[in-house]
Amino acid sequence: MDKTLIDMPLADGEPPIDCRLCPRLAAFRDELRAEHPDWWNAPVPAFGDPAAWLGIVGLAPGKHGANRTGRPFTGDYAGDLLFATLDKMGLSRGQYDARIDDGLTLDGVIIINAVKCLPPQNKPTAAEINECRTFLSRQEAMLPRARIFIALGKIAHDSFVRHAGGRLAAYPFGHDRQHRLPDGRILIDSYHCSRYNTNTGRLTAAMFEAVFERALSLRDGLDATRETD
Repeated sequence: MDKTLIDMPLADGEPPIDCRLCPRLAAFRDELRAEHPDWWNAPVPAFGDPAAWLGIVGLAPGKHGANRTGRPFTGDYAGDLLFATLDKMGLSRGQYDARIDDGLTLDGVIIINAVKCLPPQNKPTAAEINECRTFLSRQEAMLPRARIFIALGKIAHDSFVRHAGGRLAAYPFGHDRQHRLPDGRILIDSYHCSRYNTNTGRLTAAMFEAVFERALSLRDGLDATRETD
């Protein structure tokens, strides 16, 4: 699979395709490259609109999703719910078909994972999260119009709060909870849109949609404030 980052949003902030900063993750990629040579099996780049007002911070690529296809949330259940929600909210164009070449684009939204590479058992270590925050910070800095972010799960929440210079105790994670971070940007929490969370009822489609409705409402409020200044 072609792994060029040319013309990908925020390409200058991405890790190298064969990044070795996290030895455990690099070794896991090597194993999967041997087992599935036609998969992406590399750090997964950001996907979406480089002029986005809304950033979505995911956890990490899924084995049969982004690690296989090379696009965040593409090819697994979490992507089915996320992209259906973005479509319902008018934040995407085209038809999501679980393929990197399905023609789907995001409108005003960009997805950046807290960890760029697939972790074994979907559980990155603290050291891996800290190492990869370098790329999260680089890419957030390349999004000057993004004033609102949605964290999908506590790991994404914690990493983004730390990136923004906040103390975790001052910004506790909670579904549909809203935080104003030290740099002035707004973070909204959501339970991750994983199959486990939806199957157990921890997260419903309505609960997930409410998070995006909150973001849209906040955007409209910020836009109205700018117009009256």
